[in-house]
Amino acid sequence: MLTIKNLNKTYPNGTQALHDVTLTLEKGMFGLLGPNGAGKSSLMRTIATLQLADSGTIEFDGIDVFKQPEELRKVLGYLPQDFGVYPKVSAEMMLDHIAKVKGITNKNERKGYVADLLNKVNLYKFRNRNLGDYSGGMRQRFGIAQALLGNPKLIIVDEPTAGLDPLERNRFHNLLSELGENAVVILSTHIVDDVTNLCQNMAVFNEGRILVQGNPQELSDRLNGKVFRKHIEKSELEAVENEFVVLSNYLRGGQFYVNIYSDTNPGQGFEPVHNDLEDFYFYCINKKEEQEATI
Repeated sequence: MLTIKNLNKTYPNGTQALHDVTLTLEKGMFGLLGPNGAGKSSLMRTIATLQLADSGTIEFDGIDVFKQPEELRKVLGYLPQDFGVYPKVSAEMMLDHIAKVKGITNKNERKGYVADLLNKVNLYKFRNRNLGDYSGGMRQRFGIAQALLGNPKLIIVDEPTAGLDPLERNRFHNLLSELGENAVVILSTHIVDDVTNLCQNMAVFNEGRILVQGNPQELSDRLNGKVFRKHIEKSELEAVENEFVVLSNYLRGGQFYVNIYSDTNPGQGFEPVHNDLEDFYFYCINKKEEQEATI
């Protein structure tokens, strides 16, 4: 179990990245959903012992993360949003080295373990290629492999599907789902579908704060009967935004639509639509101050 209590972090430039963050995570997949710049990476880096908080505590299975960072690192797998590679080293050689550092000393065992990891992330046939020659998506898959070394009990993946094509995203989803059976897996992302497909528990995170936490389907259901859609001209958007809580605007079949939140049917050509987690997410992010208590 991962327990985070009253976590606060302010950077030297005055930016408060974390505001009294409190979470309790059981084994399984947990989605931290928020826009870019929300502070998700600051929270991930703090949990991963890469920076200290100003106040608050983090514990994982009896480990005080701030007092015993080395103990946490023994059971941690971490894929940051941005990570570097040694460009003149092959994927197989690099993973072999990391596996040795992780304590897998038997050469044959290590070779088989690394091969299995490379197969899981669909890189085995490129195992001898230097990492500097990898594409962005291949590099991301290598990052996923290194995060899984040592069978970690706490896995943190920060925007892991960035740069992956749809087929590789599905492969990665299946892999994460398997890992969630035996570990606490935190998926930090701004991609709503990743959370919808993978997570039984989630939180919406913005401006360093947990806005709401719960089961994705149950959260989505809170807006049942309260989401309406209308085809408008782009020039009408400002007027609609002034009158309604606009959740999103988008093109469909070349036509411009808006989704709005309303407690009652607003008429004026709006039609009710079947809402989903994306609507709830936009509601949380875009809601007006007077609606904050209704979430």
